[in-house]
Amino acid sequence: MRTNTNWVMVAAICALAAFAAEQRVKMDDLPAAVRNTVKEQSQGAQVRGFSKETENGTVFYEAELKIDGRNRDLLIAADGTVVEVEEEVAFESLPPAVKAAYEKRVAKGKIESVESVSKGGQIVAYEARVRVGGKVSEVKLSPAGAALE
Repeated sequence: MRTNTNWVMVAAICALAAFAAEQRVKMDDLPAAVRNTVKEQSQGAQVRGFSKETENGTVFYEAELKIDGRNRDLLIAADGTVVEVEEEVAFESLPPAVKAAYEKRVAKGKIESVESVSKGGQIVAYEARVRVGGKVSEVKLSPAGAALE
């Protein structure tokens, strides 16, 4: 009986994880307000795709764009409000404190890409995809260069 209970628990955990994960959707699946925001925000961009996700019971939609060869992801609330923007930036364009902090933290690794994370039009963080040996991880810093998470 214990084995069956374990399998049921594993199945339930997997189902919850799948439910919380992003779900790919099409433009036609987006609420009208989200579609309007995407149309406004994607002018001059290549639209790479959309996803739907639920965080703490709230549904959000993500639009993945490419503008001038750089990735730009928009997190949009169901009412069409842009909640967060992640935008690929050049390492050289980072504030000096952020560049120095990344260089120190990733001394023997390689920074593959960096994104600015904005909320309400203000940059609140930088996220770098870092490769050390064969392992890839993310290093998140504040705009002042302090470690986050």
